[in-house]
Amino acid sequence: MKFSYAMLPDYPVAESLASIKLADELGFYAVYAADEPWHKDLWLLFAAAAAQTSQVRLGPSVSAVTLREPTLIAQAAATLDELTGGRAEVVLGSGNFGVLAQYKIDWAKTKPLTRVKEATAVVRTLLDEGAITRDGEFYSYDGLFTFARPVQEHLPVKIGAMRGPKSFQAAGELSDGVHHALSYSRGAYEYAVENFKIGAERAGKDWQSLDIGAWVVFAVGPDSQAAKEAARSMVGLYASAMPAEQLERNGVDPADMTPIIEAIGAGDLAKAIELTTPEITEKLSLAGTPDEVRAKIESEIAPTGVNHLIAAITDAGLVKQFTGRELEGVPNVDGQLRLIHDELMPAFK
Repeated sequence: MKFSYAMLPDYPVAESLASIKLADELGFYAVYAADEPWHKDLWLLFAAAAAQTSQVRLGPSVSAVTLREPTLIAQAAATLDELTGGRAEVVLGSGNFGVLAQYKIDWAKTKPLTRVKEATAVVRTLLDEGAITRDGEFYSYDGLFTFARPVQEHLPVKIGAMRGPKSFQAAGELSDGVHHALSYSRGAYEYAVENFKIGAERAGKDWQSLDIGAWVVFAVGPDSQAAKEAARSMVGLYASAMPAEQLERNGVDPADMTPIIEAIGAGDLAKAIELTTPEITEKLSLAGTPDEVRAKIESEIAPTGVNHLIAAITDAGLVKQFTGRELEGVPNVDGQLRLIHDELMPAFK
């Protein structure tokens, strides 16, 4: 199992660059970041990180094709690939529902899966051929070309999937892998992997050779309660993006999340955290001591065929940035990266 760090680039840039450099030195597979206006720009950050790293892969997970035109994603990815000497990759998605709402976009009217499938084809074509002519439902071009060329012979293009079977099947059929965000139960991952397998086999691919990533809210430290409290502070914010079907696959009644999501929508984060019970936190995060986290990966994630753990690390700095809460006893990002390297990576070689 590969291990990667999914960062929210909301720290001072110097701190983020230091963490990316540390992930590189510790042998993490990749550092990903959300491509959203809520955060600092990942493309600029990763361009700065390129010269400070030598092995770790870099790219968005995910880049929303509703907001960023796919040919511009391909252009940026190819440029980053040259800067890193062939270490870029991209994960495409339809977009964070909360961000889209702030743009006054009703995600249900965007035909999200159809749009992502078409955007995947656009990005793949421009990366591979350097030019594109296409008449599509969402994206049309007449001889559009770019001199931005990747170093890799095949720059990986993957799909982020959360909802129904067709999204996982599309990832298996049309892309180089899937990043499934915010699931924590064995049943949820069995569902995702089984449908991913259907899509991969439809395209004649060996599904086990593709990237199958679990993108999880993550907090680890020697103090179990402190780590779980850090996760509890963020669970509601993340879970507000989870469709009802996914909540149910993770053993959570969507009705139990309604008041939490309403509090977040009203800007009352303190109330949202108060309403997030330890039981909900346990079901919707990967948090605790290294032994607790390892046991949950071993029982719920690894047996399903997932081969990539993508840790969206939560520390006191991130919690304060988002909620204003002061937490003690949970290691910072760099401390958690070291714990993953020392305590978790060896168990999943």
